[in-house]
Amino acid sequence: MESEIYNAQRDSDFRCDVTYAYDSGYGLSHGTVDYISAAKGEEAWLREFRHGALDTFFSKTLPPWFDCGNIGAIDFSKIRYYLAHGEEVKQTWEDVPDRIKETFARLGVPENERKFLAGVEAQFDSEAAYSRMRDALLKRGVIFVDSTVGLRDYAHIFRKFFATVVPVADNKFSALNSAVFSGGSFIYVPAGVKVEQPLQAYFRINSESFGQFERTLIVVDEGAEVTYLEGCTAPRFDTSNLHSAVVEVVALAGAKIQYITVQNWSNSVYNLVTKRAVAHAGADIRWIDCNIGSKFTAKYPAIILKGERARGEILSIAVASSGQHHDTGAKVVHLANNTSSNITSKSVSIRDGVASYRGLLRTGPGLSGCKNKTRCDALLLNGESKSSTHPKIQAIGGKNRVEHEASVSRIDGEQIFYMMQRGIGEKHAVSLSVNGFVNDLIREFPMEYGVELKRLIELEAENSLG
Repeated sequence: MESEIYNAQRDSDFRCDVTYAYDSGYGLSHGTVDYISAAKGEEAWLREFRHGALDTFFSKTLPPWFDCGNIGAIDFSKIRYYLAHGEEVKQTWEDVPDRIKETFARLGVPENERKFLAGVEAQFDSEAAYSRMRDALLKRGVIFVDSTVGLRDYAHIFRKFFATVVPVADNKFSALNSAVFSGGSFIYVPAGVKVEQPLQAYFRINSESFGQFERTLIVVDEGAEVTYLEGCTAPRFDTSNLHSAVVEVVALAGAKIQYITVQNWSNSVYNLVTKRAVAHAGADIRWIDCNIGSKFTAKYPAIILKGERARGEILSIAVASSGQHHDTGAKVVHLANNTSSNITSKSVSIRDGVASYRGLLRTGPGLSGCKNKTRCDALLLNGESKSSTHPKIQAIGGKNRVEHEASVSRIDGEQIFYMMQRGIGEKHAVSLSVNGFVNDLIREFPMEYGVELKRLIELEAENSLG
């Protein structure tokens, strides 16, 4: 039987009619920033922060390689930067407005919360509509709220780390997010606390010509552990939507963090995200990232290994179907001795889909005992499919070890023929072959997600034959 997660992801192309209490209108200006800040009731320092970030956004240019994704097609004057229903975040499903509750019910949020989550947050356009965590974790000092509440109620923690991992001026879209951000998750896990079940956030774009700019900050104190799941969907629109999040993750000494993302955007979304983590001594950070859909995705989860014996791992899957371009990859910077990292990337290009790996591996001067292994594999399903690899390796010093492998292959026609001769239909044979290609990475996802990801990828592969 197909589960709720699968049906939700497969049938995510729907929207509901909502009356918004706050609408910043189209276009981006300092007046837009004032509107957002006033609607959220922010302090003067944050309003000034936003204005400075907007000036930085206007002054920065796009990276030259963004041309490959036709990024110039975004007209920033035709995007709405803030839409909110104007109600406080709810802690029970019964209190969530009916139309919004219906949306998240169709996405499987309440069912998943009951089954296997320790806490959940659901964001609808610009603001969280629902946020709740199990009482046992609250008693142990764990914080899991949306970023608006985090800034207001936990400023003593939030401000200490805010914009330190991803500076405002890091890139054009980190500056944009800093100017207009709203929503996102704030998580703090106290020293020694191990959160055994995952925390999860759902981000839903419901409106056309809209930009979603969540800001997520996760701080895991010494010796603590947490797994965070993130799901993103949007219906299909004739106009462009923009998703430009910033994620900052801090793992203090000996902490362990696993950050898992499943993004199933519609073809109208430009997905331009900055995600970065800092690992202190003995910390362990794992990004697990799956990208399906969107018109253009640019996302490169990064880990800075700041303390000795810190470890980082980045696993990514990208499935680019017709009319889609996924420019994804990973970045790891070794800043301390005896640090280790692994990067594994797999991409599938369907019809005229384009998948690119763009990565960075750097070891600092004077270091020893640093180890990295990077592997990038691409699978092309059709003659017009495209794939490319753009690694950048800066290995300084002779006492470190760096490995890089890359491969590109076409789907095995003999294998498809062999399966068809044994009664398997061509579409099913293609989907089995694709799932065999990505299966080792899918096993790294939680069981509830791994099964459904395989089915989502099956659908994309089967559609490659029309």
